Amino acid sequence: MATHHLTTPLTDEAVAQLRSGDVVFLSGTIYTARDAAHRRLAEALDRGEDLPFDLRGAVIYYVGPSPAPPGRPIGSAGPTTSYRMDSYAPRLHALGLKATIGKGCRNTEVRDALKQHTAVYLGGTGGAGALLSQCITAAAVIAYDDLGPEAIRELTVKDFPLLVINDCVGGELYVQVD
Repeated sequence: MATHHLTTPLTDEAVAQLRSGDVVFLSGTIYTARDAAHRRLAEALDRGEDLPFDLRGAVIYYVGPSPAPPGRPIGSAGPTTSYRMDSYAPRLHALGLKATIGKGCRNTEVRDALKQHTAVYLGGTGGAGALLSQCITAAAVIAYDDLGPEAIRELTVKDFPLLVINDCVGGELYVQVD
């Protein structure tokens, strides 16, 4: 197990060095999106429209944060279960998405897309949303405001603690159950 300090946008070279079980402290800009936002991203792509952010080198965090308390940019921000985004993830990885953050297993198609497009799946600690939010220094809704907590947000993170679950060479931290 190795420890990596990475800054977004992620490059193929940075992602290629990561192995399942490695610890990553991520800094920079990441984006939030859950089921409803992913559906809208797919619909925009189907219509040939630009997405609200550049996928090249991007990281998407599967989270629906709670409202920000006074003096904080965001409320509790723990990862949500990732499998609900599995039908969308391969397409986004093909367009340059380098990492997703969530919890739980990914299906075979997603794991294959990680290998094909030099990407990774990172795990955030479930149940620790209040602690994880302490690493978020800024948050702003950039798309789909009507989705409330599921709107797409641009987050600025500093040393956001993550664990590599699935790497780009086929490694996985746990046994997959499909």
